[in-house]
Amino acid sequence: MDKEKMKEEIMEALETVEDPELHIDIVNLGLVYGVDIDDDGKAKVTMTLTAMGCPLAGMINEMVTTAVQSVDGVKDVEVNIVWNPPWSKDRMSRYAKMALGIH
Repeated sequence: MDKEKMKEEIMEALETVEDPELHIDIVNLGLVYGVDIDDDGKAKVTMTLTAMGCPLAGMINEMVTTAVQSVDGVKDVEVNIVWNPPWSKDRMSRYAKMALGIH
């Protein structure tokens, strides 16, 4: 399977991971900054959280790892939590903003 197809499938899998507090998936919240796949099938998900020191970081990390591992061809997963650029509501999709009542 080519890497672009795998990236698409990984992003689709990540749409099943909901932020436990907001109940919106991490893709629509704009928390996923990128996905890279190396030739050995290792997927690296670069993402952030809505708040530094988020008490649910470990839980979200596990949910992301499980979702990405469900994609065919993925052999290993690394979740890279970054704080730069910082997350803001501007990164949210229109769907997420509507669901949360943000205009």
